[in-house]
Amino acid sequence: MNQPGLRASWPTRPAVLTDPAGVSERSGRVLAPGGGGRSAESWKKDIVRQLKHRDLSQHAMFQDLIRFYTQLLEKTSLAKGILSCSVRRPSSDSSSSVSSLLQRNNQLKKTTGELAYQVVELQQQIKIKECVLEEQHARLSEEERRLAGVLDARQELQERVGQVQEKNGALKMEYDVLLERQREAETRLREEKVKEGHLLEDMIHLKKQAAARMNSRNERRSRARQANLQKELQTAARSKVTVDSSSSAPTSRSTSPKKENHDPESTEKPHTRLFRSASATSPRILNSIRELFDRKRRGHSVCSLEEDLMCPVGICVSARVPVRARQALEAHEQGINAVRFSSSSDLLATGGTDRVIKLWEVRAGSLTHRATLEGSTEGVTCIDFNPTGLKILAASYDKSALLWQRDESVPKLTLTGHSRKVTAARFSSLPHQVVTGSADRTIRLWDLHRAACVQVADVPSYCSDLVCSENSIISGHYDCKIRVWDTRTVSCVQELPAQGKVTSLDISSDHRQLLSCCRDDCLQLVDLRRWSNDRMCFRAEGFKCGSDSTKAVISPDGCFLAAGSADGAVYIWNFSTGKLETRLPDQHSSSISAVSWSLSGEHVVSVDKRGLAVLWSDI
Repeated sequence: MNQPGLRASWPTRPAVLTDPAGVSERSGRVLAPGGGGRSAESWKKDIVRQLKHRDLSQHAMFQDLIRFYTQLLEKTSLAKGILSCSVRRPSSDSSSSVSSLLQRNNQLKKTTGELAYQVVELQQQIKIKECVLEEQHARLSEEERRLAGVLDARQELQERVGQVQEKNGALKMEYDVLLERQREAETRLREEKVKEGHLLEDMIHLKKQAAARMNSRNERRSRARQANLQKELQTAARSKVTVDSSSSAPTSRSTSPKKENHDPESTEKPHTRLFRSASATSPRILNSIRELFDRKRRGHSVCSLEEDLMCPVGICVSARVPVRARQALEAHEQGINAVRFSSSSDLLATGGTDRVIKLWEVRAGSLTHRATLEGSTEGVTCIDFNPTGLKILAASYDKSALLWQRDESVPKLTLTGHSRKVTAARFSSLPHQVVTGSADRTIRLWDLHRAACVQVADVPSYCSDLVCSENSIISGHYDCKIRVWDTRTVSCVQELPAQGKVTSLDISSDHRQLLSCCRDDCLQLVDLRRWSNDRMCFRAEGFKCGSDSTKAVISPDGCFLAAGSADGAVYIWNFSTGKLETRLPDQHSSSISAVSWSLSGEHVVSVDKRGLAVLWSDI
């Protein structure tokens, strides 16, 4: 049987394969021009290798088709044999055999059709697989191209890495050289500082010796002058002066001898007037006294105008607890961060995020705007007055502290050196010195005469506030600790634990009590005389510390504590009882940021985050 479909799909092989070199499979001879036997052998091996490769690839592709075709041929040959046998041997039952043969033939045809259908299906599957294979080859080529691009990029990156490593090596060498120079410079600086300290000590010692010699010499001169003055006064007291009635000019240090007088009144003594030599009328004595007092005045130190104008600050005997608001005004366009009374209690300063400080006069229970101090480029965080009230110090978010004269609108000094915002600025207990604390974890001591930082103390945590006492600085930090620093050695001498993050510190007027406000909604009072761990805690229902910079204060008599809450109310505690004394509500609509109590004890001012300032009083 002939199957056209199968014959068309079967690949045909040529009987003879030849190449340009003259290779023939029939003859097995190699025809090579010029007699090159070795080149003919290579051509033959190459052709054999190609034939084997084609045979393997096509055999794997058409293996199932060949097997089905072989089975079909076998069945076809078997049917032909049976038909030939039946034709040669006709018998009685030929009809039955023919029918059986026809049935078998039909079955064979049916089987052959099924096989042909299977062959067609297999061909279609082969085509589909070929398409998939082509797609995979295309994807493979695309991936190879991408891989080549990635390899090129990798090579470029490796080259860049090498260049960067070389640059890093050069920079590392330069850094090592600079580091060595820095160490040498620091070593020289320390040596120079040591020499400077020795020279300063020697100079101070020499100055002390010279001052002692001068004082001794002046003392001797003063004593000699006083002795001479005393002798002159004694001599003047013993001397007698005769006053002539006919002349108004007396003759001093003269005695007239007795004269014979025939006048009946000659027996009487002449009229004389005895008196001491008046020092008030003697030019020599006046000059001596004037020089003596002038020398004494020149012996004292020369004080500045500010020290001459130093006025004693009154002591508050009893502070009055406020009961109502006397005045509420929009003091700033934005939130207020700090408020402070002057030592005379007649001037109030407020500062906020609008970058200005406003001065208010406190008269007759009301606030009147007096001046606006400008110069800060960012918000103000803290305000402080010096003891005379003539200077105003402020800390700012612009990494600096500024100093104003009270009657000048521009800052007199700007202290720069911190790397982050300055959170606290206070006048030191020593004259012409201020202390600043910053978020850069440093505390700096500044000399106002030189407008320079003279001491720096590194702290382990963010400094939120600080206060100054005699020869010490007390700072509060976000790591829940209060630290005490000795200004003479610039070292931390004590650490006190707090219940939470410290937001503010305040010290009593007698420097005996320290108040701290913490984020755990608690106020703590520490006795600075004992530095014990026993401390008083003040809490109240509804009181909540509104921010990380909420300021609390002690009353000037040390009997009350005041702080603003996040609910807009002012809470006042009694120190002796430890209980809440009063709560002042219904004025602030936002969180209170700071509270200040006047040193006279009459007024309390609270400020909030919306720029509102409220003056509280007891009447």
